[in-house]
Amino acid sequence: MDRYHNLTEMLALNTTAHAYWDRLPHHVREMIRRRGSCLHSCDELQGYAEKLLRGDV
Repeated sequence: MDRYHNLTEMLALNTTAHAYWDRLPHHVREMIRRRGSCLHSCDELQGYAEKLLRGDV
């Protein structure tokens, strides 16, 4: 599993993460962006996005 410094780096370097990001609703992306410095892998991005989509967060 690749590790990144933050969300910005991940989206710039990983086309799979970027494609997933593009499919997320705008409001979910905004919530994720607020904690982008805490996300270091695609698994973390997807896990947090799924929690937001379910309303668990």
